[in-house]
Amino acid sequence: MPQNKVLEQLQENLQLVYRQAIDADNKLNGLQQAGHGKFQSVFADEQGFRTRSNRFLPYVKELAQELEEMKQQAELAPEDLQLMVKRLALLLKTLQAFKRQT
Repeated sequence: MPQNKVLEQLQENLQLVYRQAIDADNKLNGLQQAGHGKFQSVFADEQGFRTRSNRFLPYVKELAQELEEMKQQAELAPEDLQLMVKRLALLLKTLQAFKRQT
């Protein structure tokens, strides 16, 4: 698959995750106001994110920033691409699990 197509697919998936993250963060805000949701970070350190947040949107922003950086590269490094896909999939899976449980 050409590099442009890969980047377009990642962009589309990030847009999907962005909308889901907004909904999930709104639910988390409601849970926190009700005295629930007392955790420090959505993802553990070893899951590949630099961000540490108790909301989803900062993780989406991290991936979006990295995608913009990838678009500036002449050629995508396979390991960078693999890490991006892995974290994007983890974010999607976690958002879906959160949605089912709330």
